[in-house]
Amino acid sequence: MKLIVLKFGGELIEDRAHLATVVQALGRIARTGSQLVVVHGGGKEIDAALKTAGLDKRQVDGLRITDEATLDVVVSVLAGAVNTRFTAALNAAGVPAVGLTGADGLCGLSVEAPPHRAVDGRLVDLERVGIPDRAADMRVLQTLTRDGFVPVIACIGITRDGQLLNVNADTLAGHLAAQLGAERLVIAGTTAGVLDAAGATLPGLAADAIAALVADGTATAGMIAKLRACEHALAGGVDGVVIVDGRDGSALEAAADSRSPARATLITSLQEAKR
Repeated sequence: MKLIVLKFGGELIEDRAHLATVVQALGRIARTGSQLVVVHGGGKEIDAALKTAGLDKRQVDGLRITDEATLDVVVSVLAGAVNTRFTAALNAAGVPAVGLTGADGLCGLSVEAPPHRAVDGRLVDLERVGIPDRAADMRVLQTLTRDGFVPVIACIGITRDGQLLNVNADTLAGHLAAQLGAERLVIAGTTAGVLDAAGATLPGLAADAIAALVADGTATAGMIAKLRACEHALAGGVDGVVIVDGRDGSALEAAADSRSPARATLITSLQEAKR
């Protein structure tokens, strides 16, 4: 049975209209019989909570630098507010969603990230940030999807000794897609795919072209993390990755249905791009 991993940016969940679009699209995708695994972030709500707590937001190349105080906010927002709201909306729409974090069943087993070499050459300590471990246990996700449930996973990782870590949602989605043997990874945000230097959507992109987009500055900030996740998923055997504007329900459905919708980017391991 076809398995699809879908990642949704927090900006699609915090807005009621966007959330309704996502939920309706996921309901239609679920009715096709495909197995679904959903990963979500919550960046803007985390930023707002940090501001309320008097904590500074620090990021490099789209990755959040996370000290202990920031981690407490990240966990409370992602697991406590965003995940519950998203899961409740899906269940209300008839999608049998189960809210999780990476701590559940060790599906998000992670190790602390090494210092990050930024695009500008700096070496940056990300602190309480994790990268997924290939030894992560997929059984809880496999069990849920096999029995018809849709896991909805907040991007929080866990170490072997039980320490929680902030894991980039795109990174986690790419890892899960590879580990679960997904046919497709869909990364949905509020950008119409990968944009070229002129701001136009690239309809197709080969994995080996990603490095050039990052090096020449075409891809910046959060798009860098998305593209790195795409690389990981494709290297792990995923057939294709689509980066799509999640505010467009029909585009979401097309992306999950192995099509490449307009104003979205299909990334493959082979050069199939229409430039």
